[in-house]
Amino acid sequence: MSRQSSPIVLDPAAGDADAEHRLLRAQGPAARIDILGVPAWSVTDPFLLKELLTSPDVSKDGRRHWPGFDAALESWPLALWVAATNMFTAYGGDHRRLRRIIAPAFSARRITALRPVVEEIATRLADDLEATPAGAVADLRERYAVPLPIAVIGRLMGVPAERRAEFRALVDGVFDTLLSPEEAASNTQALYAMLDELIAAKRADPGDDLASALITMRDEDGGSALAEEELRDTLLLMINAGYETTVNLIDQAVTTLLIRPEQLVHVRAGRAGWADVVEETLRHEPPVKHLPLRFAVRDIPLPDGRTIREGEAILASYAAANRHPDWHGSPDDFDVTRLTKDHLAFGHGIHFCLGAALARLEGEIALRVLLDRFPDAELAGDEQGLRPLPSLISNGHRALPVRLRP
Repeated sequence: MSRQSSPIVLDPAAGDADAEHRLLRAQGPAARIDILGVPAWSVTDPFLLKELLTSPDVSKDGRRHWPGFDAALESWPLALWVAATNMFTAYGGDHRRLRRIIAPAFSARRITALRPVVEEIATRLADDLEATPAGAVADLRERYAVPLPIAVIGRLMGVPAERRAEFRALVDGVFDTLLSPEEAASNTQALYAMLDELIAAKRADPGDDLASALITMRDEDGGSALAEEELRDTLLLMINAGYETTVNLIDQAVTTLLIRPEQLVHVRAGRAGWADVVEETLRHEPPVKHLPLRFAVRDIPLPDGRTIREGEAILASYAAANRHPDWHGSPDDFDVTRLTKDHLAFGHGIHFCLGAALARLEGEIALRVLLDRFPDAELAGDEQGLRPLPSLISNGHRALPVRLRP
C-alpha cells in the first residue's frame, strides 16, 4: 500500500459515497482527510474504530481537547456538531452525568409502551397513501419515511404538531453539508430560537412529555444536575437524533428492498424477519456515514506505524467501517439472511445511541405496515435516478419515488 501523500477532501455533496469510502479504506486503518476545511483522521477499520470509541484517550469535548475549537466556531459549517453542550460532546464524568439523566426515557419499558403509538402513526400514513391512484408515483420519503419519525419524536418530546414542520426544516439544515458557514450559523440561531420557545411553553404549561420532565427536573433542583444550556442542547440532541437518522433508516430499507426484490421474498417466505431487514440496512446503508468529531487526548499509535497526535481530530466513518472486507464476507452485498450483521450504525461503547431500540422499533413497524399494505410496490425509475442527500453525514435520498400499485 502506498503512503498517503495528501489529505482526501471529503465531498460535501456525497456524490459517490461508496467510491469515497473505498478510497478511504485503501489508505489503511485511518486516512488523513479534509472535512469542510478541517484536517482530521477518518477511521475506517472497524476494529480500530471500536477500540478508539471505548478509549479514554479519545474525547468528544472539543473545548478541552481540540486546539482548533475556537477557529471552528468562527468559520466551520459544522460548528454546532462540536459546540453543543450535551452528552454527545461530553467527556468523562460530564458524559456519565448527562447520560444517567436521559437514559430512563429510553428504557425497555418505555420503548415497548411506544409500540401502539408507532403502529397507529404508520397505519394512518399508509391509509393516506391508499388515495394514490394505480400507476401514480408517490414520494415515500416525503409522505412516509419523514412524517413517521417526526410524529413519534414530536409526541415523545412534546413538540406541538403545528411546529414539527419548522423543526424538521431546521434539523435538515444541521445535516446539510453544502451550507456556507453563514447559512449554517443562521440555521443554528433559528433552531435555538425554536428550542427556547419550546422550553418557555413547557415551563408555562408542562405536559406529559420528556421535554416537560427534563425542564421540571432542572428547575426543581436549581440546575445542580442539568444547567440551562445543557437542557437546551439535550433537547436539541434528542430531536435531531430522533428524527433524521430514523428517516434515513426507513428510506434506505424501502429503497433496498425494492431494488432487490429477492430479499423481500426471503421475508415473505419466513427465511428472515423485518428485524433482519433493519439490521442489514443499518450495516449496509447506515443512516449516518461520518460522525464528527472526536479528539485525541494524547498521541495514539496506529497499527501501520503512523500516529494520531494529541489534539488532532478524529472522524468516525461508520459507513466505510461497516463494509470493511475484514469484518464481513461479501460486505457490499445486501443479504437479509446474513447470519452476522454486526455494525456500528449506532456507535459503540459509552456513546452508543440511547435511541437505538426506538429506531429499530420504528423501522420494523414502518416496513411491515407499508409493504404488507402495498405488496406490489416498485421503484419508479432505476437506482441511478435516486439522488443522495447533499450531506457527508446523513445517508438518505432527496426523494424516494415509488409506484405503490403498478
